[in-house]
Amino acid sequence: FNLRKNMPNQVPEREKPILEALIERRDRLIVLKKDRSRSIRASDVTDIFDEVIELISHLNTVREEYLTVDSQSQVDDTLDDVFQLLSLFFMALGKTKDSAASYVQLATIKQCLDHLNESGAYTLAELMPYENRIKDLHAIINDKNNPVPEPYMKLLQHKLLSCETVLQVLMDSVHTISPDLLPIYEQLVKIKEHLISILSSSISSVPLSSITPVQKELHSIDSLRVDGRFLSPDGSIPPGQAHVVGLLEECYEDIHELLVAHDEVAESLKPTRDILANLKEQLEGLILTHRWTMREPDLWSYQMQLNEIDGMRVNGQFYDDQGNVASGQKVLLYLLHRCYRLVYKILSASESISEFLMPIHNQLHTVRKCLLEVKKWGGPFTARELYPFQMKLASIDNLRVEGKFLDEYGTVPHGQGLVMLLLSECYDLLYELKADIIEEEEK
Repeated sequence: FNLRKNMPNQVPEREKPILEALIERRDRLIVLKKDRSRSIRASDVTDIFDEVIELISHLNTVREEYLTVDSQSQVDDTLDDVFQLLSLFFMALGKTKDSAASYVQLATIKQCLDHLNESGAYTLAELMPYENRIKDLHAIINDKNNPVPEPYMKLLQHKLLSCETVLQVLMDSVHTISPDLLPIYEQLVKIKEHLISILSSSISSVPLSSITPVQKELHSIDSLRVDGRFLSPDGSIPPGQAHVVGLLEECYEDIHELLVAHDEVAESLKPTRDILANLKEQLEGLILTHRWTMREPDLWSYQMQLNEIDGMRVNGQFYDDQGNVASGQKVLLYLLHRCYRLVYKILSASESISEFLMPIHNQLHTVRKCLLEVKKWGGPFTARELYPFQMKLASIDNLRVEGKFLDEYGTVPHGQGLVMLLLSECYDLLYELKADIIEEEEK
């Protein structure tokens, strides 16, 4: 099943008749699904199946000049819909162990594995049922006593391979974790799953009393680290460090989101909060799909909106219409910081940093790490405690010429966007910590 490289969203003229034919078959299947007046006949399903197989053969012929990759177009999405419906019909006809019914199972497994990969929270015990089912489907698909048309076989093998590839990545990541770290890792997985369930509900309705014990549990785990690392009983650094520490940091990020959600936001700032929340949701979606749904220049509109909101602050604070510091600073600063971080993640997946900018990037990365460590343990903080961070950021900021970092030749080196986003994020973290100082003074 051939998928084209860098496939555009527009459907090529040669594929439009195929798309129209697929949509017509999908509509027929939907009508058949809704018809409760009679039982499903095998001939109703197999006739459409045979027609779709012919369409795939025609599509492959049209696409022979293209390379095989994982890009998707409207034709591929529609074909996916059709085969999911067809395989569900075959299951309804009792053909659960036939290749014809395997497609929707593979598609569902792939979605589940992708979600586990995105969350970063999974154990070997959770992966084993998927591994066993994939093995069963592999045997069904390759059963020589149950042959299927070649175009459909290629499609199933492509789906099967994509499932096996993601599963292997997840398995490898778990197997690289030292037995010494596994108890900590599994404890963090449970915490992460608990936090995900809370975040998927109405956050503001969750009492703070239910968040505090989780926060204490994270602090207890964090206290096991020595110089930022978990150690084995013999004092050595066990493998799997990055995976476990990364999961710990994600849990802290989730906790922080839950905590700031309880802060009251002034009426005058609620429109800004809603815009930031919407941007955050969109960017989180792009993290998962940007490789095939957008180009990096498309981020410009998001950055412009964030910069506009950032420009509303005076001395790092959002003010109301009467010129007073409005309540809800932490909420807005968190959302702004989170959005900048998401843009950074999208950019860092594709943008490289010049050798000249690398020292600046590394310094900012260290400052960010320190600020996150300070924030993790909570305030309030004194101005004296935060002063070194402010001075360091100011010294880096002063290196800019007309808002840009220039190299020794006076040119703008590549990686500017990443460094600027990291600088903005550090400032946002600093202002977030300063909010505790201001609130403490008011009390």
